Amino acid sequence: MIFNVLTISGSDPSGGAGIQADLKTLSALGVYSATAITALTIQNTQGVVAMYPVAASIVASQLDAVFSDLRIDAVKIGMLANVENVLAVAYAIERYRPAHVVLDTVIRSSSGYVLLEPNALAVLRERLFPLTNIITPNLYEAAVLLDQPLAADEVQMTRQGDALHALGAQAVLIKGGHFLGSCSPDWLIEKDGHTRLSSPRLRVTGTHGTGCTLSAAIAALRPQKRDWINTVSDAKTYLNQALLHSTRLSVGLGTGPLHHFHTWW
Repeated sequence: MIFNVLTISGSDPSGGAGIQADLKTLSALGVYSATAITALTIQNTQGVVAMYPVAASIVASQLDAVFSDLRIDAVKIGMLANVENVLAVAYAIERYRPAHVVLDTVIRSSSGYVLLEPNALAVLRERLFPLTNIITPNLYEAAVLLDQPLAADEVQMTRQGDALHALGAQAVLIKGGHFLGSCSPDWLIEKDGHTRLSSPRLRVTGTHGTGCTLSAAIAALRPQKRDWINTVSDAKTYLNQALLHSTRLSVGLGTGPLHHFHTWW
């Protein structure tokens, strides 16, 4: 069976991140993708310069249109922009109860532009975390969500993962890509324990949309796998190959995108 995955996120006109990266990832991993757009960004490989949230009523209508017609096997949630959109998405998840919900806790872009209004942080924690199966914060996002300093090592990293897990998500993938060193350690936090999933640090410049791609890959693969460990491990394998092959692309003057379709061209 070909699975159907809904991605809920903002649009990146340069095609490297957001809903565009999600669509490429989902297609590359063999699932049918549907979308609900939460915001329009003005960005390219050199950074984000503006963001325009979509009205919450329009976000809600998009979600109703998809859920009322399509069998949705998994949902990936990315950039939500503001409180109203967080609440619209939470209501839809409560109403339609999809089997697998992946929340990429997008707070700011890699260039530093704020993509989630600060007053939405508490609503994200309180309303969406308990409705998700897994959240995928990086070190910065974990610190902001917990109002704590940035984790300095993997011990602090796993403690923050535990604290996020306690807020209601069934699992937490806390990502250590911002640590210095020869490897990039991620920790999968579940009620039954911790699993370290490490990858070699890749010296490539095509990293625009890395977080979007990983969370979309997790949503694509979860209906096909037996547990989160296998899902995340295979999603990371796909991500690493997309990063490695990014050197074959020549896109933009700044941080280029991943090569999502590296298997084919």
